[in-house]
Amino acid sequence: MGIRKYKPTSPGRRHGSVLDFSEITCTTPEKSLLRPLKKTGGRNNIGRITCRHRGGGHKRKYRVIDFKRDKEGVPAKVHSIQYDPNRTCFIALLHYADGEKRYILAPIGIEVGQTITSGSGSEPNPGNAMALEDIPVGVQIHNIELKIGRGGQLCRSAGTAAQLQAREGNYAVVLLPSGELRRIHVRCKATLGRVGNTDHQNVKLGKAGRKRHLGRRPHVRGTAMNPVDHPMGGGEGRTAGGRHPCSPTAVLSKGGRTRSRSNPTDKFIIRRRKKRK
Repeated sequence: MGIRKYKPTSPGRRHGSVLDFSEITCTTPEKSLLRPLKKTGGRNNIGRITCRHRGGGHKRKYRVIDFKRDKEGVPAKVHSIQYDPNRTCFIALLHYADGEKRYILAPIGIEVGQTITSGSGSEPNPGNAMALEDIPVGVQIHNIELKIGRGGQLCRSAGTAAQLQAREGNYAVVLLPSGELRRIHVRCKATLGRVGNTDHQNVKLGKAGRKRHLGRRPHVRGTAMNPVDHPMGGGEGRTAGGRHPCSPTAVLSKGGRTRSRSNPTDKFIIRRRKKRK
């Protein structure tokens, strides 16, 4: 996978870049795994904006991804690697021996025609899924479960991977990309390898129009508004805000806690990704 740059025929083309999509082997999605995807425009069920700067964008269909990898004992062949507009990584279409078809996240090193398995007894190859108790220590993993049978929740974006550090009794110690060390039950499943499309972070949109295609509307600074529109607005000339950064409803945007004080999973964190003050 590489980055393709265009000739600077316009200001938008001058600094923009795109993926060359050399890993993509099929451009037509599997119809049986498509679902309609409704847009919210950042509104809740009352119609009020609860998430700003959202709206528009290209129409999409949702691809049903198998995060649980619960089809054990049935081998599958990689039929194709496809683009998914709903996520940063690519997806792989699996054809199981019993005729079922499923999508999974495509890790680095996966190829068309490769055999993929799930469950105990699987080889430690990229794309195979098994419980943490069966994975060799030191191997890179992704799509990691936090609760047994719920499905993968950690390390699902392009280029990410965690590392299995150790096993202590019923828990495995996993090093996450953020630097956090966390205990996870050994019966939780994970997929081996690193998620593909590692060059996603190097793509530059180049122009505002490509941002609008993603469904992201313009972001206006609070200090550029009037006092009636934002707590940080107004003033003679440009100002630094005069107060801590906040939202239009005066909710502080930096330093506040975002996790519940009684979060039951905090006890499994060995080392936090941020140092406590």
